[in-house]
Amino acid sequence: MGRYVIRRLLQFIPTVLGTMFLLHYVTSLGIQFSGNPVRAIFGDRRPSEAQLAAMTEKLGFGDPCLSQPGNPCFGLFFNRLQDVFLHFDFGINLQQEPVTELVSRALPHTLKLVLIAIVFEAVVGIIAGVLAGLRSGSFWDYLIKISTVFIISVPIFVLGVVVRQYVGVEFGNRLRGYDWMPEVISRGVFGAGFIADYPFASLIIPGMVLGAVSLATTARLTRTSIMENIRADYVRTAKAKGLANKRVIGVHTLRNSLIPVITYLGVDIGSLMGGAVVTERIFNVRGIGSLVAQAATSGEAPVAIGVVTMLVMVFLLVNLLVDLLYAVLDPRIRYE
Repeated sequence: MGRYVIRRLLQFIPTVLGTMFLLHYVTSLGIQFSGNPVRAIFGDRRPSEAQLAAMTEKLGFGDPCLSQPGNPCFGLFFNRLQDVFLHFDFGINLQQEPVTELVSRALPHTLKLVLIAIVFEAVVGIIAGVLAGLRSGSFWDYLIKISTVFIISVPIFVLGVVVRQYVGVEFGNRLRGYDWMPEVISRGVFGAGFIADYPFASLIIPGMVLGAVSLATTARLTRTSIMENIRADYVRTAKAKGLANKRVIGVHTLRNSLIPVITYLGVDIGSLMGGAVVTERIFNVRGIGSLVAQAATSGEAPVAIGVVTMLVMVFLLVNLLVDLLYAVLDPRIRYE
């Protein structure tokens, strides 16, 4: 197991370096063809050449390669690698705020949002999938299949707007009309967006919206896996030995059926963190998704590269933990 973990950690190096270079090259091309992003700081004012040059050099856009279209800027890339891995310095944005501070402010909101989404999709999705898989052809099976197809077919931006309007605004306004209703529920949980006074409660509805599509996929994946494993030889053997039905399903069937589900959930954590842009915008959550979207709009290359690099490292670590979980779920899986 130890050697396997070391090999996987070594595989992180080319993945992270490749991602950083791709982002570096794309952002460099954007600057080379669209012009110096520092000009956006001055707005309608026309800065002097000395002011523009000083600010450009201070913000890290003074390398001559950024004025040569198509130049990959290898020197600038290696300087960024040195700053990131030797000094943990991801640069600054156009307002001269360190990227690490921006991430430290935005990351807690996104982590809470992703945690709520993962718990929601894992618990509800697995329970629904087990119920449908064990009762194939029943009313519950058809209900779960139809509802999951409906959820998957609705775009997340449509679902988010509908939920915000009818749950956060209309239903929330009714709750806020009752004096006996606690504010943490009426304004926090059923608010129209993120509220700083209730940093966790106001993320419950956005988290459920974020995890809705993944919940439907988890439910269908669990259902298919349960129906496949319930007919396996080892399950029939367990029943023939006289084991209780709860033990046959909970220990023998479910553990093997969860392997593809755990794989999907592990991959989905990275997808949720990177794909929370729409949900965070709809519910006004100042998280990682909003930070990356703002950086891409304003041309802040250090912010985009720094945030995405951190997300890649989180994604790789989560997938390593998922691989190690396989051995817990199925004793037949070994890595040595």
